Amino acid sequence: MKDFSISKKSANKNSDIDNAANNHSDKLTKIITTKRIRAGVTTALAVGSIMLATQQVQAFSALAVVNGITSNGGVGVSKDILYGDAPDQDLDIYYPKPLAKAMESQTDIKTSYPMVVFVHGGSWENGSKEEYAFVGQSLAQAGYVTAVINYRKAPEHVYPDYVEDTAQAIAWSYKNATRFHADPERLAVVGHSAGAFNAVAAIANEDFLKPYGVKPTEIAAVIGIAGPYSYDFRKFSSATAFAADATPDEVMPDRQIKGAQPPYLLLTAEKDTVVYESNTIKMTQALKAVGVNVQTGEISGASHATSIGAMAPPLRWVNDVRAQVVNYLDKTLK
Repeated sequence: MKDFSISKKSANKNSDIDNAANNHSDKLTKIITTKRIRAGVTTALAVGSIMLATQQVQAFSALAVVNGITSNGGVGVSKDILYGDAPDQDLDIYYPKPLAKAMESQTDIKTSYPMVVFVHGGSWENGSKEEYAFVGQSLAQAGYVTAVINYRKAPEHVYPDYVEDTAQAIAWSYKNATRFHADPERLAVVGHSAGAFNAVAAIANEDFLKPYGVKPTEIAAVIGIAGPYSYDFRKFSSATAFAADATPDEVMPDRQIKGAQPPYLLLTAEKDTVVYESNTIKMTQALKAVGVNVQTGEISGASHATSIGAMAPPLRWVNDVRAQVVNYLDKTLK
């Protein structure tokens, strides 16, 4: 889709988010100076500014570069854990360094860590947990047991399938948190772009979590980054991610709030030409109208892609998205 805004002007000028989903980062166009890059990382792999991907699938993706230059920082990971029975219903769990060391040495672990469930973007058609390993590593380095999830994709699976998968993964993480030395009462959900839609939709409407015996208020917090919560998908290529007869009133999260809610942080990217601020404004208004605690913030200088790409430790200087996310998590969960 060319953007998630309701603005006609925006529709004419924006890049297609389906293309952005192949790498969710701007293509490398400027090389950072070597003194800003970690030892052993060449300037050829450095990310200066990130541009949206082209139509053609790239053999070399910017996300692969981001993951390639992201040190694991000593964090641990458990791969391909199933939260459901269908294909793509799996997740990876990243552990903070002290926990990873204790698990490796089989030390008695008495500390319980806060937990984050991260939902990746990709226009509901692209992306995978592997491509967003850098987010899991980054949040684990900040002290959070982090589940990075997969979910079923369009066009084979249209709304509400991917939201149902997100809800199932959240509920599974909540119920299994203690197995991974995490505290279910300190569990937050974070999503970017289409993943922010999924995360917000799965919690804002209690019907998605209800089949798993979990209430929205049992989730400690929700963070949406550059999410398309309120737009007419029928006017964009993203229509393939929704049923042919679906309407925005039936699926947009700002019109589907049901049940008591946890607090929310909704972030927008200052230079986002894919998902416009109107989405966050309308979602915030809808949540506040029913008494939900909502905070908003702008990621200065960020594009749609760098609003997640700068979560990678080597790219923290690009913008402050990581600082805003971690500060909110620390205040809410620790």
